[in-house]
Amino acid sequence: MATGRYDLAVIGGGSAGFAAAIEGAQRGARVLLVEEGTIGGTCVNVGCVPSKTLLAAAEVRHTAQGGRFRGLATSPGEVDLAAVVAEKDELVAELRKAKYLDVLDAYPNIALRRGHATVRGTGRLAVDGDEFTVRAVVLATGARPWAPPSDGLAQAGYWTSTEALSPPRRPQHLLVLGGSAVGLELGQMYARMGSRVTIVEALDRLAPGEDPSVGPALAGYLAEEGITSHVGVQVRRVSRTDKGYVVDAQEAGGGTLTLTGDALLVATGRRPHTEGLGLEEAGIERTGRGAVKVNRRLETTVPGVYAAGDVTGEAMFVYVAAHQGTVAAQNALSEGEGREEDLSAVPRVTFTDPSIAAVGFTEAEARAQGLDVRTSVLPLGYVPRALANRDVRGFIKLVAEVGTDRIVGVHILAPNAGEMITEGTLAVRFELTLQDLRDTLHPYLTFGEGLKLAALSFDQDVTKLSCCAG
Repeated sequence: MATGRYDLAVIGGGSAGFAAAIEGAQRGARVLLVEEGTIGGTCVNVGCVPSKTLLAAAEVRHTAQGGRFRGLATSPGEVDLAAVVAEKDELVAELRKAKYLDVLDAYPNIALRRGHATVRGTGRLAVDGDEFTVRAVVLATGARPWAPPSDGLAQAGYWTSTEALSPPRRPQHLLVLGGSAVGLELGQMYARMGSRVTIVEALDRLAPGEDPSVGPALAGYLAEEGITSHVGVQVRRVSRTDKGYVVDAQEAGGGTLTLTGDALLVATGRRPHTEGLGLEEAGIERTGRGAVKVNRRLETTVPGVYAAGDVTGEAMFVYVAAHQGTVAAQNALSEGEGREEDLSAVPRVTFTDPSIAAVGFTEAEARAQGLDVRTSVLPLGYVPRALANRDVRGFIKLVAEVGTDRIVGVHILAPNAGEMITEGTLAVRFELTLQDLRDTLHPYLTFGEGLKLAALSFDQDVTKLSCCAG
């Protein structure tokens, strides 16, 4: 790898980094892409791809337990977890090659350098001691799992999401600290693979970042699968004996709680990876949680240095990272273009079953923004497709502005919530109204039709409508 001058240096070979490098290459720039770890970043290696394939495998076993339809006899059978994990690893390797390594071959003006990068300031970069002159830099180093400073936790040891996706064995009783997306998804996955699972959440409900109605409903569905959840619980101490883990906690009402298990998953969030990059020496400021501070153009406090993806501490989703990587590269290489990131309508999905999907404001958030809103909640039992599937778990909640009927929030708990939220995202982003949803043709016997029914339910009794009527 030759030293020298590059138009754009990108530190980090994940989604944000590749989006920035590709945007630079498509603009004819000479791009240096630096990665010290595994190409592909979190999503393909230890995040979205491996977790969702394991969730799909667990769902197959759960479905085989039957119970939804009379006259069908099925059995889940035993789990060869090593074989399931090996198949997951094969998929990860295939996608890492197809979506990252092979992509580099299509852009000869992107040079990949393996090693540790340090920012020297405007126009200067070092990789393992080699100096480079660059026109601009994009920091895209991602984030890492974070654990709270609970007494004894570090000494006891634990799984993060990374270890939970490649377990040496299936635990008999998995304790999960954290009741948000990662803890919920992996907790349910292990339960469906045959483990006993207990989830502990410090706040007053599961999925605390979602609409307040979501968490309690989901907790009920998880309980039906044998998953125990404790909310409003503060972990005081973690210890480990030859028999397993002991978690001592305090409940909101003042009582104490002691939990034991043979495996412990800490799923309490992620923090930006900014250590060892020379940011402080270069004058690049960070926020209180260690994220790189950026403006709407994704430029840091040092001219010519930009940041994109999880390292910015904003919505930590792979599609947001890719969007930011593109915007950062455009601004880094253009004089006066000044494109700003657009996070006005960021959808999110938690891939439990039923899954959670949302975009825009909750009712409380909308009112905090000074909006006068009204809401409608449509239980899934009013959606014909859910009835046909014999699965009416969940609901659709819409938040609309009074007077204009502009849709400002969509919240879904349903088996196919992730597939349904795109229409809600378009509605929020383009300021569609309830009438726009009502007037849009929705195919019958789809879950998507539920959005139209939810829009109708603001002013009509949907029980008095025939099929497809509106």
